[in-house]
Amino acid sequence: MTEQSLNDRNTLSSGSRFVRACLRLPVDRTPVWFLRQAGRYMPEYMAVRKHHTLLEICRTPSVAAEVTITAAERLGVDAAIIFADLLLPFTPMGVDFEFVAGEGPCVHTPVRTLEQVQALQTDRVEELSYVARSIEIVSNHFAAPRADGDELGMIGFCGAPFTLASYMIEGGSSRNYIESKKMMYASGVAGGPESKAWPLLMEKLVEVLTGFARQQVEAGADVIQIFDSWAGALSVQDYREFCLAPTTELVRRVRAMGVPVIYFGVDTASLLPAMRETGADVMGLDWRTPLDEGWKAVGPGCGVQGNLDPITLFAPEPILETRVRQVLAQADGHAGHIFNLGHGIVPGTPVENVQAVVRMVKKLSPQFSRLKVPVVGETGEVKRG
Repeated sequence: MTEQSLNDRNTLSSGSRFVRACLRLPVDRTPVWFLRQAGRYMPEYMAVRKHHTLLEICRTPSVAAEVTITAAERLGVDAAIIFADLLLPFTPMGVDFEFVAGEGPCVHTPVRTLEQVQALQTDRVEELSYVARSIEIVSNHFAAPRADGDELGMIGFCGAPFTLASYMIEGGSSRNYIESKKMMYASGVAGGPESKAWPLLMEKLVEVLTGFARQQVEAGADVIQIFDSWAGALSVQDYREFCLAPTTELVRRVRAMGVPVIYFGVDTASLLPAMRETGADVMGLDWRTPLDEGWKAVGPGCGVQGNLDPITLFAPEPILETRVRQVLAQADGHAGHIFNLGHGIVPGTPVENVQAVVRMVKKLSPQFSRLKVPVVGETGEVKRG
């Protein structure tokens, strides 16, 4: 599929409530979905996990689609995010990893030298096509309009260059990211023995992630979310010097496919103005910063997603409703708000509380709306705002 045809697909789509919000177009109410909405808090997902490992689910399209569809339907959300994992691109790049119980992802041979970076492969992206097949199944399942006449949004995703590099270099999760920052800083010494490692790693990751995102868009993803889970470990200076350019390039390439981009990081309040410079359509906000302050830091011309504290989902319903109202009030009815959590749903979260939040957003958000929904023409034309 050509880039032009991808843009045509976006332009001529009927424009789901979720996609319209991503493009900062008027909607009748605030769309809502949740990070990790298909996960260990949900009994249906745990029943699947009895028979499949995490990676087996990701790599088996019928199963990945099943857990994606089940979560979206049970919660009644406005978008489904495909069930996958950030580290899936490692395998075709030649980096072996596994998930160790109680410890999370483990990269068996961390990438810490220029020679290792040079050995990383970028020509095997087609091996990730199982994610695209999962998206096709989900998109076909939700092809028909829902009871309210809206279409369910389909979200594909990938990791950001820094976050994937940090997993690759550290060998897993990290507290201080020492090895990652050592490689970053080495790139600042012109002519140094390892000065080329970091920029080459960024270049290779952007190439692979671009191909991965394109597969998802061609399969039916309406939006791509880029997760920079560990960007909050960086100072503003380090983010700007070592990460902004490659992330901007990735965002630029994905937007050129004709879909909006959501860019999300954790503990990134200080980085928001710099992250906005990537050109992403929507900035995901964690719960540590009030939504109105985060939106002010992001600036005009950009949507925001968030940002209820996921642990609030354990609160009694009156408290939960108060917090939902607060987030909606902070958004103040401006176009471009997508209701979500400030991070993923955690294990043990009561499913009924997640469902309650969806009902609250649907009921309460029209009260905060400033904008009327325009009439969509017979072609269903929706243009980027």
